[in-house]
Amino acid sequence: MEIIERIKTNKSIDNQTEIQKICLHKLQLSPLPNPKSELWRLSNQSKFSNFLDYSVSEKNPKFDTPYPNTSQNTVRLIIGENCQIKLIEENYSIQQLSEDELVKYIKKQISCFDQNENWGDLLNLSLSSSKNILGLKINGSKIPPIEIFSHASSNSLNAKTLVIFLEKNCDIDLLQINLGKDNSSLSQSTFFCLEANSSVNHGVVSYGENKSNLLNSLNVIQQRDSEYNLGSLHFKFNYARFEIRIKQSEGNAKTNIKGMQITKKDEQISTYTRIDFNGPNGFLDQINKSLADDESHAIFEGSIIVPKIAQKTDASQLSRNLLLSNLAKIDTKPQLEIIADDVKCKHGATISQLNEEELFYMRTRGITLPEASKLQLSSYFQEIISFIPVSKDKWDLLDKLLNEN
Repeated sequence: MEIIERIKTNKSIDNQTEIQKICLHKLQLSPLPNPKSELWRLSNQSKFSNFLDYSVSEKNPKFDTPYPNTSQNTVRLIIGENCQIKLIEENYSIQQLSEDELVKYIKKQISCFDQNENWGDLLNLSLSSSKNILGLKINGSKIPPIEIFSHASSNSLNAKTLVIFLEKNCDIDLLQINLGKDNSSLSQSTFFCLEANSSVNHGVVSYGENKSNLLNSLNVIQQRDSEYNLGSLHFKFNYARFEIRIKQSEGNAKTNIKGMQITKKDEQISTYTRIDFNGPNGFLDQINKSLADDESHAIFEGSIIVPKIAQKTDASQLSRNLLLSNLAKIDTKPQLEIIADDVKCKHGATISQLNEEELFYMRTRGITLPEASKLQLSSYFQEIISFIPVSKDKWDLLDKLLNEN
């Protein structure tokens, strides 16, 4: 109950928003996630406690973005620093959701929350003040690329929430960047609602600094004929947890996911996904990669839920993992829950090391061992990085990762 009491003392009852009060009430029924549940059994309890150790901060100190916004055709937003957003051009509109629209939508989502499965979202929304919740409604065509930053400040716990309504026939590229600072915790919850015939290329890049922590959740609802493409990358966190929940509300939608987590030292980074098909003719192609070095621990658990109504579902979930140290650990568990009888579904997992034969071949051609290892890692990373909508001239992710490893 300590975290609940700290949230309460951080903000008086009179100053709590309606959303915060609802979430606090739910958290009181389940103050901490159940470590015996499948979703939390592998979570390092000591590191998770460190996430909660920092005092809650609503301040948003100005920070330097990792690269300048060199293009006037890119919309850049920083959660907590942007107010009264209203960008309307001839062919498109990006508008800020009203407080009433936000409250109505979030309350509807909370009503379906499971205290254990959605614990991170409940914590986030109990901490997020109205100034740290960004809601956008996007419609029209020829929408410029959008960049949205969330960041933590040192020695504090910051909570940020993003809600996006993508209206009919929209097509956007959106990059989210989550930044951790020294000795910090960042809680980030994102809610996406894709209407019919809309599509999004969504990138999530999260990286921290010394002793930084992250709880990152993504909730997506897809209507008919929508397409959701997600490319994600998490690295340099002492403790990080990425939860992805996607629901194809009527079927007849496409989902493509390519994600990667990289751990070193004694870090633990995990990804949990749940894809629900609530109608026929749904499509999913998912690849998750983990790379673990030193004494670190990487985790992937994925679920595909195909009820009887979801006939003719075509779903694939693959987990491909690279172990660079005998002391590192990788846990992976892709799984299918299928009731429908006319489906095409598959899942699989592999754990391997760098290819010794390829390394030997390159070394016989005069390439040093570190250079040969980088060449192999480059190939391993590239499949995921190429799926993230970030321009190479702004931020060379491949170079950044190779220099980190």
